[in-house]
Amino acid sequence: MTDKAPHPADTPLYPIREVSRITGVNSVTLRAWERRYGLIRPQRTPKGHRLYAHEDIERVERILQWLGRGVPVSQVRELLDQPEAAPTPIPASGDWPSQQRQLIAAIEALDLGQLEVLFNQSLALYPVSVCLSELWQPAVRELEERWSDQLGAALQRRCLEAFLRTRIGIRLHHANQCLKGPTLLVAPLPDDPGPLWLLLAALAASDAGYRIQLLDTALPFGELPLAVERFGAGALLLVSGRAERADLVRRQLPRLAEQLDAPLGLCGPVARIRGNVLADSLVELLGDDLPLAMTRLRSLIHDA
Repeated sequence: MTDKAPHPADTPLYPIREVSRITGVNSVTLRAWERRYGLIRPQRTPKGHRLYAHEDIERVERILQWLGRGVPVSQVRELLDQPEAAPTPIPASGDWPSQQRQLIAAIEALDLGQLEVLFNQSLALYPVSVCLSELWQPAVRELEERWSDQLGAALQRRCLEAFLRTRIGIRLHHANQCLKGPTLLVAPLPDDPGPLWLLLAALAASDAGYRIQLLDTALPFGELPLAVERFGAGALLLVSGRAERADLVRRQLPRLAEQLDAPLGLCGPVARIRGNVLADSLVELLGDDLPLAMTRLRSLIHDA
């Protein structure tokens, strides 16, 4: 990318926090794209603050399109800089599967140092929604299949849960200080074997702009209406990686939805597995694709 000329004086310029709000890409990722890959090049104020023009925002959106198609961030620049008339190349494949293999290998080896590197690298270079869809959800699904009959499965699961509880918990704490969206109460269902899907759902919801009140162990259903009231939650999000007991799904969940003054959303594998049972209830089935679930939740809270 060549250096660009300064924009005319009357061109609107946006600070990094506004670009982050418009595009959904956090400021850490925007700075990484600039410093490490030269994907964007904002202007600077005399004090060094970044200012972005509308064309920079359009460029960020094009970057997101390529990333969403599976192109590694290291290969995006050459695609962006091609003339508009050039044929659109076929995106390189294999990067996300490679990252999934690295992530799974680090977890199975209990290599917490490598896990830290992969976690920080993925969230610094890609939007949270892309990381979840392309890396973390597929990796967790594959691990859960392996854990069904693998020696050391419990140890691997607990180590991963402890790692994510700390890392995601820190992100939620800092995000809650500046987010102004509605509060979302996020809690697991009783049969969930651990908080993997819960933590990923909380991360997706925070990225979608919600202030997160997270309960990492199941609360008795009789106390959930009180919790929603006390926290002033705009919705209750229940999560599970299991099918959950038939009685709980058929009777208790619909009854709970009727008692709440806020919408009740269900996400994670349970929403896919038990969808037919709850189709005619007040329980909103958000699915097990977490970024898509947050899109559905947004319209649900808006309607409420």
